[in-house]
Amino acid sequence: MDTKEILDKTLEVLKAGGVILYPTDTVWGLGCDACNEQAVKKVFEIKRRSEAKSLVLLASDLDMVAKYVKQIPSVAIDLVEVNDAPMTIIYPEGQYLAPSTMAADGSVGIRIPYGEHFCKDVVKRLRRPLVSTSANISGESTPEDFGSISEEIKAAVDYIVPRAMDRTSTGRASQIIKLGLGGEVEIIRA
Repeated sequence: MDTKEILDKTLEVLKAGGVILYPTDTVWGLGCDACNEQAVKKVFEIKRRSEAKSLVLLASDLDMVAKYVKQIPSVAIDLVEVNDAPMTIIYPEGQYLAPSTMAADGSVGIRIPYGEHFCKDVVKRLRRPLVSTSANISGESTPEDFGSISEEIKAAVDYIVPRAMDRTSTGRASQIIKLGLGGEVEIIRA
């Protein structure tokens, strides 16, 4: 399959409410349409993760972020502009997303994939945020590469993006920064 065929197949699965196993700009992840509550619930089931824990989402750019959060703190724009590594920003209040993607306080973690990457192409074409959670059972180690992903995870998804699409994953989780509307900045993970 060429890149276009892989991208088309990935989008077909996502639009049908499926869950994919795919390379992100950080680690291999489980993903689905972040606006489809049934698909999001399936991700929680595969990971055996409590729905009380929110999920990280991928957006193509700040314009997409602006559609899915009620207000972007001004410091977020500065952070995105100077960012030179994968960075997840927790915004105070999400909107128009599957409820399970957000924390109990309504906040939502969104990352714009760093650099050019297959996952960024997927999000652009999907035109909605994509769930991006590590491809492991909750509580187990995050797999650093495709070979470290359990067979149980691989068997549970609807589509596995071919490993050839993994050109720039770092094998490390992103930094996480939580922002408040009053300019508050909290580093969750450096």
